[in-house]
Amino acid sequence: MRHPLRWLLVAALIAALGSLTLSARVAHAAGSCPGVESNGVCTVTGTSLGAAYLLEVPDSWNGALALYSHGYVAPGSPNPARDAGDPATRGWLLGHGYALAGSSYSTTGWALQQAFADQMDVLSIFTSDFSKPTRTIAWGHSLGGIITAGLVQLNPGTFDAALPMCGVVAGGIGTWNAALDSQFAFNLLVAGGALSVVNITNPGLNLHNAEVALAAAQATPQGRARIALAGALDDLPGWFDSASPEPAPTDYATQEANQYLWDANVDFPFVWALRAELEARAGGNPSWNVGVNYNVQFSHSVDQAEVEALYAQAGLNLSADLATLNAAPRIAPDTGAVQYLNTYLSFNGQISIPILTMHTAGDGLVLNEQESSYAAVVRSQGNNSLLRQVFVHRAGHCAFTPAETITAFQTLINRLDTGVWDGSTNPDTMNAAAAALGAYNVAPPSFMDYHPAQFLRPFTAYSSAP
Repeated sequence: MRHPLRWLLVAALIAALGSLTLSARVAHAAGSCPGVESNGVCTVTGTSLGAAYLLEVPDSWNGALALYSHGYVAPGSPNPARDAGDPATRGWLLGHGYALAGSSYSTTGWALQQAFADQMDVLSIFTSDFSKPTRTIAWGHSLGGIITAGLVQLNPGTFDAALPMCGVVAGGIGTWNAALDSQFAFNLLVAGGALSVVNITNPGLNLHNAEVALAAAQATPQGRARIALAGALDDLPGWFDSASPEPAPTDYATQEANQYLWDANVDFPFVWALRAELEARAGGNPSWNVGVNYNVQFSHSVDQAEVEALYAQAGLNLSADLATLNAAPRIAPDTGAVQYLNTYLSFNGQISIPILTMHTAGDGLVLNEQESSYAAVVRSQGNNSLLRQVFVHRAGHCAFTPAETITAFQTLINRLDTGVWDGSTNPDTMNAAAAALGAYNVAPPSFMDYHPAQFLRPFTAYSSAP
């Protein structure tokens, strides 16, 4: 015989237990912290899969988790676990009820293979230590941007939204191919063929020799023109310092001086030395310029007018230099290395959640044109309604203010809450929202209406290698 009252009591008990579980998750009562409780935040640290991890949950947790993927760490550099890009944004997120998590990744360098496993492991640890989040938002900077977009692609159904910032969203093969074009031109036209473009066996010496050649070239009009041409084949921007205004469109001398600064201070260590780390983990050279017509590449460059003007001033024959590049022996890839970099990672555009990307206009390390590549492959799969891309009028790599980052995060959350973008990524709307954040503005908010040029060496999951 059934006892309706008994079943009602059981149902009530189950509901009560569920309510207690939710209360423990949302209110995070004192004494329930599995780590260290301080200033209203429970912090848990540890190691797993050879990587350090960091979890932070505020007492007033709203149930949502932001999983942060950090950027490139050079081999030999400190590699702590990080769960936010800057202290101010971290404080805002915790203060507004968001839990944070992140891994150091178990290796440094181009650590996508390890990062994908390590970050998913962190999610499992978080669920075990606390509970499954009601929402999980992936976000990250630079190499963490490609990891963020990659986590979403590789783990459908795990994340609710993603915010890749200044990310390598053209994918690994496209990014390193574009860099190779610039290296190829610099080596032939500036360094006299003395550098190792690929298969780098002595990274330190290779970088030193490249820097010596760069400094010597910068001292002459002819050298500066050729530095500009090499940069143009990778669309290197002519704006370096975020504290300085963008050079005028025809101020070619200043633009080239800024490109020199990008090379000398940021880009050369990656292409002339750290490429060796990529080759070591990939098992060979994953880049090529087989079949590339440098006349065509140059005609698509955003720096074309600058290069033409500097060549004319220097009395050089631009057509002859481009012919030299086209006639030079080409670089072929190693098949296994291409397969590795295609796996870690090329994009297929198959997204099913809202994604908001953010980039500065004057980024000379991860070019804003990468956003065109990502948008194109998403559009090819009919998913462009899920993607929005915003740009900040500022020089620098990942040079966002906390207010701009928080505004982008809020915009993404609003898209989750409402189900529509509805003009929320309009620059005026975003600048007003950022300005309202007061002290989080360490510089005036600078969202802009911007449409990046085509990426010069696109490669997606549907592309073929030679």
